[in-house]
Formats: sequence, C-alpha cells, structure tokens
Amino acid sequence: MKSVHEPAQRNLLLCDSIQADLEAIFQRLFEHFGPQHWWPAETEFEVVVGAILTQNTAWSNVERAIDALKKADLLSMDGIYHCNEDKLAELIKPSGFFRQKAKRLKHFVDYVVNQWNGSIETFLSQPMAVLRDQLLKLNGVGPETADSIILYAAKQPSFVVDRYTHRMMFRHGYAPEHYHYEELRRLFMDNLPQDVWLFQEYHALFVRLGKEYCTSKPRCQGCPLNKTGIRL
Repeated sequence: MKSVHEPAQRNLLLCDSIQADLEAIFQRLFEHFGPQHWWPAETEFEVVVGAILTQNTAWSNVERAIDALKKADLLSMDGIYHCNEDKLAELIKPSGFFRQKAKRLKHFVDYVVNQWNGSIETFLSQPMAVLRDQLLKLNGVGPETADSIILYAAKQPSFVVDRYTHRMMFRHGYAPEHYHYEELRRLFMDNLPQDVWLFQEYHALFVRLGKEYCTSKPRCQGCPLNKTGIRL
C-alpha cells in the first residue's frame, strides 16, 4: 500500500484492477466497522431536510436543527411550506448558514408543492437520471446533496462522493488532489453493482473512516486500510 503522505501517482479511471480494489476496500471497512445503517431519519422528507442542512456543517449540528423543527411540529412539507422564512431560519440556526439554508428548504418545498402537488413520494419515484437532473436545477442543491437525496430518500443507487471519499482515494494514490465530482462518482458507479444497500454502506463507511482515521492529520496506526493484502 502506498504511504498516505505520497501524492497520487495514477488516475483511478485508468486502473485496470479498480473493480477488485473497490470491492476489497469495502470489505475491509465493513469487516472493521460493521454495518452503519445510515441515513438516520424517520421519513423521506427528513432525509431531504438533513441533506440540505448538512452542507458545510457537522451532523451533530443538523440533529439539533432537526430536533428544533420536530418540537415546533414543522418537519413536514406542509409545515415548512406555511412557515415564515425568518422563523424557519431561527429554528435551523444550529446548522449554520441558516438564512441561506432556510431559503433552500423553502425553495425545495415550493417546487414540490407547485410542480408535484405536494407529493414528495411521486417526485422521488421518478427514474434516477430524471430525478437527479431536476434536483441539480434547484437552488442550492449540488451533486453531493442530490445524490444523498436519491440514495437515501428515493432509495435509488446513486453513489455519494464527499470529502471523506476523495481524501481516502487521494491519499492512497487513486485520485488527483484536485478532482471532478462527476468523474469520481462515475468510477464507483461503473465498477460496483448498482445496489442501494451497498452504496449506502460504502458512503457511510467512508465517513466513519474519515472521522476516525483518515482525518485532516491522518491516524494511520490501526486504520483498517493500513494493512497488507489489499490491492491498493
């Protein structure tokens, strides 16, 4: 295995053994951490709200914001649709960038109410490519947020790439320091079975790895990927 301190030497897209490598990485992480059962939410709509609120903040802050919405009985399409934007911003304040995120939540809800008769289930049941295209056209919904909504709310196999994913792939020499989201996503999409459970667990395991070992200052001792026998 390459040292995490070495720069990337090869492009993931050009690696002939990438399918086996990705499978081996998942197996090693799954054996070490076990199933993650992510995303923590009671409804599809709660997943959407969480995906928007988690932008540029820690999940613990999102939980506080969601709890505030629940206590105010506003964690629903109807609740947010009729909620004053200033009040909504105050409730989600723990998530940071709260005024911006309040606008994004209102915009998403307004879109579903006006274009889909308020049925988030119908909206999410569209074919994955169509749904993703529509999500990406909404204000404040980027690729990571869109894929999170598709994977965890719509339960369709769209791989989520985040900073933890890229950090690990870069440190092990599989992705450049400056990468394109769609290229890295496509690599996982093209080389793994199109399976919702697999994509959910893989994404969650990367997050777990990034928080416990592959941090900004890596803790390689004890890392499940810092072992021999894995084709990296």
